[in-house]
Amino acid sequence: MLLTAGQIRAARALLDWSQPQLAQASGLSLMSIRRMEDPKIGTAQRAAANVEAVRAALDAAGVVFLEAGQQGGPGLRLKA
Repeated sequence: MLLTAGQIRAARALLDWSQPQLAQASGLSLMSIRRMEDPKIGTAQRAAANVEAVRAALDAAGVVFLEAGQQGGPGLRLKA
């Protein structure tokens, strides 16, 4: 499942994380995070390993990503 820019922004909001905090947690540069969250750029043009690093960091912090069709997704929620 490809993450959307909106899902990444929403995940940070749920966790109350800043972009620099996500950059640190994922091991990516702040500019990479900014590009992924930009709806005009998004994740489709980013390296798969970088998108996976963001997903892994957010997953470790308790975020569950939902695909389109699951409970109205694409979306996300916090782990129960």
